[in-house]
Amino acid sequence: MSPHATHDLQEELDTIDPDVRAKLARAGFDAARLLDLAKDLGQGTAAERRDKRNRVPGPVEPPSEDEIWAIPPLSSDGEGAAPSERHRELEALGLEALKKGELAFAVLAGGMATRMGGVVKALVEALPGHTFLDVRLRENRLWSARAGKPVPLWLMTSDATDEPTRQALAAHRADEGDAHVKTFLQDLGPRLTPDGHLFHGDDGRPSLYSPGHGDLVDALRRSGLLRDFLAAGGRYVWIANLDNLGATIDPVLLGLFIENHAAGQRVDVMCEVTDKDPGDRGGIPVHALGKLQVLEEFRLPRDFDASRVSVFNTNTFLVSAEALQTADIAWNWFEVEKNVDGKPAIQFERLLQELTGAMRAAYVRVPRRGAASRFLPVKDREELEARRNTILEVARSRGIL
Repeated sequence: MSPHATHDLQEELDTIDPDVRAKLARAGFDAARLLDLAKDLGQGTAAERRDKRNRVPGPVEPPSEDEIWAIPPLSSDGEGAAPSERHRELEALGLEALKKGELAFAVLAGGMATRMGGVVKALVEALPGHTFLDVRLRENRLWSARAGKPVPLWLMTSDATDEPTRQALAAHRADEGDAHVKTFLQDLGPRLTPDGHLFHGDDGRPSLYSPGHGDLVDALRRSGLLRDFLAAGGRYVWIANLDNLGATIDPVLLGLFIENHAAGQRVDVMCEVTDKDPGDRGGIPVHALGKLQVLEEFRLPRDFDASRVSVFNTNTFLVSAEALQTADIAWNWFEVEKNVDGKPAIQFERLLQELTGAMRAAYVRVPRRGAASRFLPVKDREELEARRNTILEVARSRGIL
């Protein structure tokens, strides 16, 4: 993209309708950042630009087996006769933190509401008579009751999902009094053409999009929720996808994180990983750039065999609230091409798993089968139908339903 084209983009941004500019400003849009990201557009091929922008330099190596923690077994004899001493210790540590009000749960409920046929996923019926939002609220009430005080539940919404989600919450609050359940808005940005100009949809207006779940950190800081939580004695934030109903509060995992956060090595983020099934692709923990961090396969050197790593990231994290508020995170922005109204459009996105590159990270292997599963992602209606019975089994076994 030439300096002249960059100037043109600045002029185009300056002439956006005031209502659209106000909407972008509320959602943290940074025009200077977009101008900087757009500079490379039109230079070389898209593949060349993405390789230059995305792939990490230097050696990449898989983690050793002992660098992926195991969840302490429920029982010492493996038969479930009685909880093991280690299990009881960690569970007690996690429950104590819950009773002190030290945990908040953040749910990624944003995006563009496209994969469920244009219906906001939070309002899709995940189980008979219960939407995804219903199930998350029921889980929250369960743990709030066990803690003896409300466990803050924060929902990151997007421009596409915010109003329907807030309307649904208003109806729930009228019945249940969930005043501690809050929404906060993720970022919003305008798409570009492949040569770096504003992309306009068939309606003639700039086409807007949400830049990805990596928005969570900036959006939480912007909302003030994290600041107020810390001031009230909050210490830990659990982060999970709305559609992964296996990722629930677990005092044993919370205790494991607290124990290692307090230890000398000071782990600030614990990432849940699970064993790959054949054909699975996603972010994997690897040694790169001097630390063990999660990288998507498109960031790995071309000669690195991702099958050397047997686990991948579930996008569920336990994070120090203080680190989440104060860490200086140098986000990578990834160029992504989308088909919008039958035309190619460019958007820049970031990934939440980059927390593992910015903070001291640890990894715990979690199950993905049966009632113990902590990985039940639902990206579309077909996947929902395939997983519904297991989701029901999980919800019943954990007392949510």
